[in-house]
Amino acid sequence: MTWSALLAQWALIEADLHDVYGIDVEDRTLMQTRSWRWLQTRIRGLLAADTRTYRALAPEPELPEIPGQ
Repeated sequence: MTWSALLAQWALIEADLHDVYGIDVEDRTLMQTRSWRWLQTRIRGLLAADTRTYRALAPEPELPEIPGQ
């Protein structure tokens, strides 16, 4: 997973940041006082939970092979 692929889903990330952490990324004062590491940690958290971001980027589960087919 690359950051460019992840950030291509920004609308989902933005919604999840608000729903999960209460973060409004349009709050410029908040965002200017936080580090990139702070935001990166929360985005990674979205990938570790059942969020829109995770569901959009999760690999498709592999189906088990059925013998004889």
